[in-house]
Amino acid sequence: MRILLVDDEVELTDPLSRILKREGYHVDVAYDGLEGSQLARQGVYDLLILDWMLPHKSGLDICQELRSACSSATLSQGIITPVLFLTAKDTLDDRVMGLDAGADDYLVKPFELRELLARVRALLRRYPPSDTNSLYYLRLGSLELDLGNQLAYRHKRLIELSEKETQLLEYFMRHHGQLLTHDQIYQHLWTEEEQPTSNVLAALVRLLRRKIEGKGEIPLIHTVYGKGYRFGED
Repeated sequence: MRILLVDDEVELTDPLSRILKREGYHVDVAYDGLEGSQLARQGVYDLLILDWMLPHKSGLDICQELRSACSSATLSQGIITPVLFLTAKDTLDDRVMGLDAGADDYLVKPFELRELLARVRALLRRYPPSDTNSLYYLRLGSLELDLGNQLAYRHKRLIELSEKETQLLEYFMRHHGQLLTHDQIYQHLWTEEEQPTSNVLAALVRLLRRKIEGKGEIPLIHTVYGKGYRFGED
């Protein structure tokens, strides 16, 4: 099951995302409201965990926009996804405002980890993923990714992918145009227990490049030396 975690407190977000991954969830992380809103709109998630106070756009605004899009049928996916607010705003009026905006649950910071995990499980039981969301596609320019079948297509050319190649390509496509550091990619693809060697990521990127960048095709994976990678045709 897929979770989108949007919170600008890195000291909370990074360890929490690792814990959720150890619980078996696939977790995407955003640290500001604009990125979080973009991911919520373009991705298919089973649960959104939103901080209220975020840079650029609040979690409340994100939730209201998604629910408004749901009622106006301007978005086709991801808009009825359950929302759990994590916030320091703890007055009764704040809780009412969050729930009226479309949130399904509300947890005040600081919170106990056991309670958060219990609420996550409860929301996922209440809103199980539908069959239509279990297999889905991402499209970016000439590239398409079939996540369910671990297949990509570029200019209608079929590309078979391994599980890790699929995960890496999905991460790149969902964050196209952004600089993804080596540490960010490692944390997304591997748990702390797996601890891959330092050259594993470079080898994985090299294999993926060979598959999705055919002869005469525009390069997609761009190395930012000493930092990480940026993905896109530009």
